[in-house]
Amino acid sequence: MTNPKGYRRGTRYMFSRKFRHHGVTKLSRYMTVYNRGDIVDIKGDGAIQKGMPYKYYHGKTGRIFNVTPHALGVVVNKQVGNRIIPKRINVRIEHVKHSNCRQDFLNRVKKNELIKKEAKSKDVKFTCKRVPAQPRKAHFVSTKFVKPEFLTPIPYEII
Repeated sequence: MTNPKGYRRGTRYMFSRKFRHHGVTKLSRYMTVYNRGDIVDIKGDGAIQKGMPYKYYHGKTGRIFNVTPHALGVVVNKQVGNRIIPKRINVRIEHVKHSNCRQDFLNRVKKNELIKKEAKSKDVKFTCKRVPAQPRKAHFVSTKFVKPEFLTPIPYEII
């Protein structure tokens, strides 16, 4: 086939299962509780064809807006030309998992609250703002054991 135009074209590796992860889907995937407002990652599972997302949405992150017994409604942003359209898609729970994209932020909030509490009890001022990595301090490099090498380019020779 020279130019297939099927619904699942180009998904040979996208929807394939990982090495040594073939077979029946684990029950823990069905037992996961999803609520409205949760952030989820969409990842199509090739073992279950029902309720599979279209290939564009594979790997995308969205927010749940609807929960049904076997599926979830997810809002995903899609860029079309120069605009971003919030698309609402229905996906079965086998093709969805909770996202860790917000976990770092939530951990930072908890840590900052603890530090604020300690600082308040000790009457010390504390800033919660993140500071980028600063340049290293000036220091002398010892050449006692390792002598500096002078590098010179090798002249080009015509063979």
